Amino acid sequence: MNLIRAGILIVLVAFSTTAQDLGQRPGDNEAHPPLHVRPDASTAPVGYVPLQIRHAYGIDLLPNGGAGQVIAIVDAYGSPTAQNDLNVFSDQFGIPRTTLQIIYSGSRVKKTDAGWALETSLDVQWAHAVTPNAKIILSVASSASIANLMSAVDAATKAGATVVSMSWGGSEFSSEASYETYFQKTGVTFTTSSGDNGSGASWPAVSPSVVSVGGTSLYLDAQGNQTSPEKAWSGSGGGFSSYFARPAYQNGWQAGSQRAFPDVALVADPNTGVTVYDSTGYNGQKGWFQVGGTSASAPMWAAIVALADEQRASAGKANLTGSDAAIYSLAGSTDSTGASLYGYYFFDVSTGSNGGFSATAKYDEVTGLGTPVAVDLVPALAN
Repeated sequence: MNLIRAGILIVLVAFSTTAQDLGQRPGDNEAHPPLHVRPDASTAPVGYVPLQIRHAYGIDLLPNGGAGQVIAIVDAYGSPTAQNDLNVFSDQFGIPRTTLQIIYSGSRVKKTDAGWALETSLDVQWAHAVTPNAKIILSVASSASIANLMSAVDAATKAGATVVSMSWGGSEFSSEASYETYFQKTGVTFTTSSGDNGSGASWPAVSPSVVSVGGTSLYLDAQGNQTSPEKAWSGSGGGFSSYFARPAYQNGWQAGSQRAFPDVALVADPNTGVTVYDSTGYNGQKGWFQVGGTSASAPMWAAIVALADEQRASAGKANLTGSDAAIYSLAGSTDSTGASLYGYYFFDVSTGSNGGFSATAKYDEVTGLGTPVAVDLVPALAN
């Protein structure tokens, strides 16, 4: 099986030069960042900032910020400047600082990988932006092989993670079901990127035990209000699994016999990307980067689940396990008059395509059920 990272797409908006497309090295089984880069960073934030994203999805209307919850970010190689970069990011936007718990599932990392370092900064900074009071574990795999990445996933749950974010993936393979036990932990939800190459199946996004997160193009003003309708991002991974049958929670949502993905979506288009601070250096550049890809949407959805788990804990309830079934159930629920509550919980992204599938009303294989109306969805997941 040839594993490629679901990927981050990066737009460095400083000078106009020819973009570089750094893809997978053929013939190996490790993940590598398929980065689309203009090679100049900025000394000031570029792209959407936490205030804008939090307001766009109604996160700013929720109380607290994930207190008592533990979000794990699983990445290969990590970043030697992850804590420093998170501090800079937090200070820039007035978010309380937090100390990362960095764990290693195997041998200590022996090299720095610039692409994975930038991925790590993206993941931890935006999980923290959505849930500033949650604890964040950075579980570092010593390489990007499946074996090492899955060891890091296992280490994350053993360390107490209540939500695990995985911004990587690759082509399907016939024995993928053998890894399902890694994603079936009581009281834990796993989120993963759906991919950045448009239509086509990828693992672990096709796993019925994870929440697969696709991508959108999101158009905001400085305050985070939408200036035009959100639409499907052309790079959003999506389609049908070749090996997993349609899970029960998708009955009535899609007519295929196989597991469809993604399940949900958030902003991912690099042209409407988020700001990330990285001082490890990428292509010789350090500073603020505008970043996109479903690598951005997966950790943000993980943080939204953590907000729901926080409210569940306050009510004396156990954390969500998986959460796919609950998400689809809410999307299909009705009020006392029989009227659909779908639009109460989700923004319906119904325009755009990923090359093989088009966004449609309610569920589709580009944006899943759509993007969250967090102020309503989070309390509903809590109840």
